Amino acid sequence: MSLKRVFALAAGAAGAMFWAGAALAQEVIGQPQPGEIGLQPPATSLAVELDRMHNYILTPIIFFIAAFVMVLLLIVIFRFNAKRNPVPSKVTHNTTIEILWTGIPVLILVLIAIPSFRLLYNQLDIPKPDLTIKAIGHQWYWSYVYPDNGDFTFDARMVTAEEAVAKEKNVIRLLDTDEEVVLPIHKNIRIQITSEDVIHSWTIPSFGIKHDAVPGRINESWFNIDKPGIYYGQCSELCGIQHAYMPIKVHAVTPEEFDAWVKQAQGKYDKAQEPAASNAAPASAASSQLASATQVQPAN
Repeated sequence: MSLKRVFALAAGAAGAMFWAGAALAQEVIGQPQPGEIGLQPPATSLAVELDRMHNYILTPIIFFIAAFVMVLLLIVIFRFNAKRNPVPSKVTHNTTIEILWTGIPVLILVLIAIPSFRLLYNQLDIPKPDLTIKAIGHQWYWSYVYPDNGDFTFDARMVTAEEAVAKEKNVIRLLDTDEEVVLPIHKNIRIQITSEDVIHSWTIPSFGIKHDAVPGRINESWFNIDKPGIYYGQCSELCGIQHAYMPIKVHAVTPEEFDAWVKQAQGKYDKAQEPAASNAAPASAASSQLASATQVQPAN
């Protein structure tokens, strides 16, 4: 075989490996990769806004302030040291400098506040939802309810290393769950978040979503997923000794694939439990609060 032919085969094999790796990376979009710097790739319009805020507003301002302070420190170290100034200055006030170090930070904060207010409004102004789901935090796993699709519910727990070996499954450590949240792309999805015990936080970085799950209260948010893939998140509120072991796994699929999954899920998972009757004596005040917190609100 000629040397030219060997190089051609090697180049072809390298190209195939590259595209295979690229396809895998596109499939698992929310998985962190070694050596990455910055936020996870955005998959919703909210996450795109957060990315722009971070990359084009906050990061340049932080860099400028850090560089400016470093220059001032170097000037003080080399220009106003004891060797160069054996007799120290007794100046204590400078009106111009005091006005500048008050006015400039105010202008910087206003510059940051304007896009921040717009972003906060877009996060909390929920459009008419195409689908509503509910996430309920527990110590230490998540439960999910699909009230618009038959009101079925299931629990999602982290897959341990022992379980992965027993099932001969390749899992992503601390991120994969035994059940995954399946959602359609290009749909406005409203999520209602609550808890049955302590405060948790439902967080998907690629969606730009991070909201606390508070017992006795329902927090709402929304997102619209741009492309199919698997997205990962974790509880982001310290909630006990196994706080690091309650991940979130979302599988985004096409609307047709979602409809097929719903038909399967309706026969696989149980119905969500109705709240206890009003005349039933609760075991404690806490149990009454939990019943209120876990009541499913109907979609608009």
